[in-house]
Amino acid sequence: MELEEVREEVAEELLSKNKNEKWLSFLALTTVLFAVCATLSSFKEGNNSVDSVLNQTQAANQWSYYQAKSIKTYLYEMQKEKLTLDREARQNASGGIQAARYDELIQSYAKDIARYDAEKKEISAEARKYEKMRDEAQWRADTFGMAVIFLQMSILLCSLSALMRRKLLWLVGSLVGLVGVFYFSNGFLKFLP
Repeated sequence: MELEEVREEVAEELLSKNKNEKWLSFLALTTVLFAVCATLSSFKEGNNSVDSVLNQTQAANQWSYYQAKSIKTYLYEMQKEKLTLDREARQNASGGIQAARYDELIQSYAKDIARYDAEKKEISAEARKYEKMRDEAQWRADTFGMAVIFLQMSILLCSLSALMRRKLLWLVGSLVGLVGVFYFSNGFLKFLP
């Protein structure tokens, strides 16, 4: 009978101890939720960092293309000016015999210049689009990075709370985790810039 009584006492003690520490279940649940958010934040931070680099590369390519068009435009402008001056000089010397041919070349160069100017506008718009996408991806990467920092601090505090059985550490860890969840949510929804 004595062994039976000891078993009952131990069972009652364990049950009462577990009832007094129900917060540990919530601690475990919040730690798991913060860990999941931290993992997803880390993943999204990496994805957005890669997107930022790719968009920066695309923007640089577009600006290089723009620069090439600018150089071509400049060359055509210089040739057009040269032909204009040559035509005027020949016209004065020969009385306008070759002026029609010069006018034809000048008009051709003017059309090319106009075409390059229009192409440069399109290229510039495309480059700016990539720069905007780069900036957006960088912002998201930074936001998810902040989420990871706060969520990892929260997981650390919650783990210490479980080891030390200190409810206050869990509450502080939960508050820090909520800041991390705020950044995590903001990374997806962008409700704050």
